[in-house]
Amino acid sequence: METSPTGAPPAGVRVAALRRVADAGRRWRVGQLACCAALLAVALTAGSIAVGAVRDSRPVAAAAPAAVSPALLGSGDLNAGIAALQTHLRAQPRDFGSWATLGLAYVEQARTQGDPSRYPQAEQAFSRSLALAPDNDPALAGRAALAAARHDFKNALIYADRALKQNPYSERALCSRIDALVELGRYDDAQKAADLADARHPGVPVFTRYAYVHELRGDVATARRVLRQALDTATSPGDVAYVSTQLGQLAWNQGDDRSALDYYARALGADENYLPALEGRARAQAASGDRADAITGMENVVSRYPLPGPLVELGELYEARGADGDRAKAGDQYALVDAWIALARANGVDADLDTALAAAEHGDAKAALRAARAEWARRHTVHTADALAWALHVNGRDAEALTYARQATATGYRNASFLYHRGTIELATGHPADARTHLTAALKLNPGFSPLGARAARDALKSLEAAR
Repeated sequence: METSPTGAPPAGVRVAALRRVADAGRRWRVGQLACCAALLAVALTAGSIAVGAVRDSRPVAAAAPAAVSPALLGSGDLNAGIAALQTHLRAQPRDFGSWATLGLAYVEQARTQGDPSRYPQAEQAFSRSLALAPDNDPALAGRAALAAARHDFKNALIYADRALKQNPYSERALCSRIDALVELGRYDDAQKAADLADARHPGVPVFTRYAYVHELRGDVATARRVLRQALDTATSPGDVAYVSTQLGQLAWNQGDDRSALDYYARALGADENYLPALEGRARAQAASGDRADAITGMENVVSRYPLPGPLVELGELYEARGADGDRAKAGDQYALVDAWIALARANGVDADLDTALAAAEHGDAKAALRAARAEWARRHTVHTADALAWALHVNGRDAEALTYARQATATGYRNASFLYHRGTIELATGHPADARTHLTAALKLNPGFSPLGARAARDALKSLEAAR
């Protein structure tokens, strides 16, 4: 198989392989699809060069710093940074710092390039680092980041705390601790962790998390102010792209499509291939009525990195357009979601939330409910509450769903989809006044929050008005 300089197949090969898995999913039952995805995962990782390729059982010498600066990995050329690390580790296999940095690079590569096959490689790199230097804080912090990326937030918190015992000022560990507490639904603790991180190691990674904690509480003004400060301090292309995209997402969430597009343009000016900005721009284009460019943009995203979010968005854009063949095109995108989820699970990712969200709208309603219940059993967040509420709704269990829909909106988090789900469930349970309030609020907050959901919210409001 052709490989990239980092040992992974190039994006086109990965996407083609994933599409073959999706084709298989249309013919085979779910269990066979998972097996196919596992085989694909093996194929994707077969070219790994550093992890496992170096065998050196000699005792580790005195602690050595990473020969390749972690800053290189945020310089905008992640693949070059990984290649440099791999070359260095062939020559210096006992450099535990570089093993930890390589593991972090793999985690970042998986996140930005939509390739979960990198997670096992990251895990092996961190294991090698810790075998050489037990309890070194970069590897422990890396383990925390990896666990968070795999949605294993309990272990993310454990590793972050272990790293902070070794180095209370570890930026990576401080940030992973915030992430874990947020994703476990421990919002008060997350706020304290964000305050602590800001005091110990202020900077772009901490600022963006500090902002998100405030956004979850409905304090959009503080979130916006902190993100703008973070953008003012950002210097590397990676930081500029990341923070600008966060500001674009915040603006889009509030229905400010023009500002969102401006921020996404700034992000893409720093890194023209930054996937989250490309995806966000397409969503903002759709919300502003530019459906043609939105479809073209989202097609560009999924052609390289077919992740569940953009796949569902593209499918819904096709459905909303309704041209000849669009329904079949939409179905193809939803099948690819199933393929990605199988691949993610094969690489140790807890994909229950992705399953619940995608299946509730465009798949097996019973599978959506099973996944949502499993995720709720692990963590109680506004996102898992919303997913469980909607999965219960599509299974006709609206009385039970209402409790979770209310929990999803209890923190003050301003999310139009959550409001739409709550209003729809209230309508189904015989609370028309409440339904009108929340459906109206969803459309007022973000009129283009979803290609299909926004239209459904408007239709529901029309039916309520007609029933008066």
